[in-house]
Amino acid sequence: MAYCKNCGQEIHNDAVICPHCGVAQKELSTTGTGPNDVGGIGWGLLGFCVPVAGLVLYLIWKDDKPLNAKAAGIGALASVGVAILVYIIYFVFIISILGAY
Repeated sequence: MAYCKNCGQEIHNDAVICPHCGVAQKELSTTGTGPNDVGGIGWGLLGFCVPVAGLVLYLIWKDDKPLNAKAAGIGALASVGVAILVYIIYFVFIISILGAY
């Protein structure tokens, strides 16, 4: 058993909040990041070059490594967006050439 850091009452070792006074006993991580979760540009570049890998990494890491997951996911989304833009420009160009004949 442990003791509350605020009121001194005996509490369970795994208690996050003291049931007697309501004060938090342990700092909760709001980001869930660890030492290997830096969200580097490398993961975004991988997601951009191989969008399927970026999507898979996003789905696998979204809870454990949110910064890396976000970088890979943004890279994958950017790749899909660029591909759609290139297709639109290509088809507009082809239609304008065919319309000239």
